[in-house]
Amino acid sequence: MPRATSAAPPPAPRKPFARLLRRVAPPSSAVGRVSAQALLYGIGTGSFFTTNAVFFTKVVGLSAAAVGLGLTIAGIVTFVAAVPLGRVADRVGPKTAWAVASLAEAVCFLAYPAVRGFAAFLVVVMALRLINAAGGAGYGAYLLNLYPGKERTAGLAYNRSALNAGFTIGAGLGGLALATGSDTAIRVLPFFVGVVLLVNSVVIFRLPKAAGPVPAPAQPEGRERRKWGGALGNRPFLAVSVLSGVLSTNQVILSVVIPLWLVEDTNAPRVLLAGLLATNAVMVVTLQTMAAHGTDTLSGAVRAQYRSAACFAASCVIVVFTDGSVEWLTITLVWLAHILLTGAELFQAAAGWGFTALLSDPLRRGEYQGVTQVGQTLGTVWAPAAYTYLAMEWQTAGWLTIAAIVLLAAVVTPPAARAAERSLAKAVAGTASGSVHPVDELA
Repeated sequence: MPRATSAAPPPAPRKPFARLLRRVAPPSSAVGRVSAQALLYGIGTGSFFTTNAVFFTKVVGLSAAAVGLGLTIAGIVTFVAAVPLGRVADRVGPKTAWAVASLAEAVCFLAYPAVRGFAAFLVVVMALRLINAAGGAGYGAYLLNLYPGKERTAGLAYNRSALNAGFTIGAGLGGLALATGSDTAIRVLPFFVGVVLLVNSVVIFRLPKAAGPVPAPAQPEGRERRKWGGALGNRPFLAVSVLSGVLSTNQVILSVVIPLWLVEDTNAPRVLLAGLLATNAVMVVTLQTMAAHGTDTLSGAVRAQYRSAACFAASCVIVVFTDGSVEWLTITLVWLAHILLTGAELFQAAAGWGFTALLSDPLRRGEYQGVTQVGQTLGTVWAPAAYTYLAMEWQTAGWLTIAAIVLLAAVVTPPAARAAERSLAKAVAGTASGSVHPVDELA
């Protein structure tokens, strides 16, 4: 008798849930560990951002003007110190600088409830801003060293999504504290943030070691003194950072100008603001990785910058038509403009990662992170006052002027980026054999 043949196994059923899990899973275990840390940090600090104004006025007893003055002074000091703090991060090691900064940040939050009066507030807030600058330089340099070139963009995007998810959760916790109507709940919140950040510093210390590029025996220091004058001397890179800052002023439109416009110049209900914020949070958490695709090359980063500017300018044009429109149309147009602004935010963040990774010297990434902070400040510090005046006083002409500013910044970006690429290549041209060439390492 012929041997019976076994039937072919039926095809495995499709598992959409498994595909979904693969899609939302981190690109690597290292990205997953850093993203868990980002989620934790976002929960801690996000909870205080919701309540800080109430804390400073009701608990510390300061006027709103005093709070604003203190934050302005702290911002100026941090601006001056950003590049030196980046150099410190390079010297002690990016991961060490980041972890120690997180520990110091925890101490500052634990000290907040004891603050009384403007002088003590100024000392703590200045310390906190300087710590954040040092920690930010270490964080950025560590991630650039940790993630290989092909994984870098996806990893940074995934980290940002996790951080924003944490901020959203933390904002909800802060909102609950406010909802209690109790000053005690507001007073206790900094202790919660401090404890979370203490845990966060332990998590950072336990993250994997990142092997950065190895410098040549004698060339980098001599090169820095003779030809370079520090990362701040790379003027094209600073220009790219300033232009990226101009593109990132979408945040000013999102958080300041649109709310003012909606309340004062449209007939839309104020509750729409909550829906706009929720839309932004969901998009930033879910779409950042998609928006970052392709920005691991200089041309890809430039394209993302163009897309950011196009979304930004289109949103400004749409807002113009909300003045005097019927309520349902106003709601629709404002929501569409907000979605486009969030798209501008996503593309600009991705472009910024590409520029920083591709145009900064791997041997001095902390210092370049400091220059990026300086450029971002120069590109954004003027925007709240200028954009508010243009939109609220010039109306249609003002919104079109804002759009023109953003488009001009995008158009100027490619030549500035190419100049920064040439400047970096020239700076490392004399690197001895066996050291890392930044352009090759990032190609």
